[in-house]
Amino acid sequence: MSKIKTAFFCSNCGYESMKWIGKCPSCDQWNTFVEEVIVKDNRLSETDWKKFSPDKKEIKTISINEVISGEEKRIITSDSELNRVLGGGIVAGSIVLVGGEPGIGKSTLFLQNGLMLKNITTLYISGEESEQQIKMRADRLKIQNKGLLDSQENFYLLTETSTQAIFQEIRKLKPELVIVDSVQTLQSPYIESSPGSVSQIRECAAEFQRFAKETNTPVFLIGHITKDGSIAGPKILEHMVDTVLQFEGDRHYAYRILRTLKNRFGSTSELGIYEMTDEGMKAVSNPSEILITQKEDQLSGIAIGATIEGLRPILIEVQALATQAVYGTPQRTVSGFDLRRLQLLLAVLEKRGGFHFGLKDIFLNIAGGLKVEDPSIDLAVLCALLSSYEDSPLPPHICFAGEVGLSGEIRAVNRIEQRIAEAEKLGFQKIILSKYNQKGLKNQKFNIEVVSMGRVDEVYKYLF
Repeated sequence: MSKIKTAFFCSNCGYESMKWIGKCPSCDQWNTFVEEVIVKDNRLSETDWKKFSPDKKEIKTISINEVISGEEKRIITSDSELNRVLGGGIVAGSIVLVGGEPGIGKSTLFLQNGLMLKNITTLYISGEESEQQIKMRADRLKIQNKGLLDSQENFYLLTETSTQAIFQEIRKLKPELVIVDSVQTLQSPYIESSPGSVSQIRECAAEFQRFAKETNTPVFLIGHITKDGSIAGPKILEHMVDTVLQFEGDRHYAYRILRTLKNRFGSTSELGIYEMTDEGMKAVSNPSEILITQKEDQLSGIAIGATIEGLRPILIEVQALATQAVYGTPQRTVSGFDLRRLQLLLAVLEKRGGFHFGLKDIFLNIAGGLKVEDPSIDLAVLCALLSSYEDSPLPPHICFAGEVGLSGEIRAVNRIEQRIAEAEKLGFQKIILSKYNQKGLKNQKFNIEVVSMGRVDEVYKYLF
């Protein structure tokens, strides 16, 4: 007979307790504990993957010098943006969690990538949609899945939520890539609670993790998110997987951003940009062009900043508006930029430049729906504010890269050569940066005029 026991789980962080507690000792949230039934069964032999993979791993302790280091085997997809955020392709045996808003395009993106992998057997498991719904979407994408031989198809569907039935089908098919949409709909027979509960998500993810590591098969888990934007389920879910990707962007815009939050095989600050079209997600190879508005008239309050996201330089448009305050306390409204950073820059302009921004409402927007954390955009923000304050447009074909300090000095930023090269590629004629960045640029020739400044007041005199 299987032993049935109950335990209490925190629905916020997944902390387990034998009895109900008012306040969670792990995340300090109140009244988050729910009771769940756990069935401890002896059927674990069903998820033994030793027969699946020909290379059996011997269990023994070895010294670190005996381990032979080598490159991870990667599957290179035809989607350059996905390859970039994963660190160069899909690593064999890795488990990747992808979260995002409903309707943002997670299922479309991974159905599209599964169909485009012509010579790799892919199993797409859906617990949310029927085969007909998935076929309708695949027809809309207009991607033919044919292998090396025209008669051979390598993309298979399974609409099932029980992990036991899923693993039986996996054992028969032996796929080289598994996509699960979504992990919150799965149900393990070893846990007697409803799908989506803390213990179910944890158990299902653990079963797929065991499968991925023992068979060297990569697995993509598509996940839901909560109201505040974090991935639904216990925090341990993000710890169990190798890579966490966040799919974000405003559904009212055509552009989507795939961001790396955690990656054991590459950089965690990578960014992939997609455009949503009638035929699925189209990778955007040059995002600077879409993030800079093409305008005929020169407008005040607009400056172009050179930022770096991961390994990629991007030029983005900063829009600022300074208007006379109507009410007693002036407003500070920000989109895509840190509000406290804006207040710091306004304080620098008040103290070091003598500009009375304390009497004005300030509105700041990063065009294209991007969220920027790179401090090198400070100088562009500051110049956009000054341009709006003076109601004088900045000269065209000029961009900025520099961090602003509290004493009004312009500080050096990293990887300046890449920023200059990106500005040059897009046809800019001048780039303003810190004079402290000049040390590494002395011997390099650029087809763009590099203007070095040391202080904010020098920039003001130069521009206005």
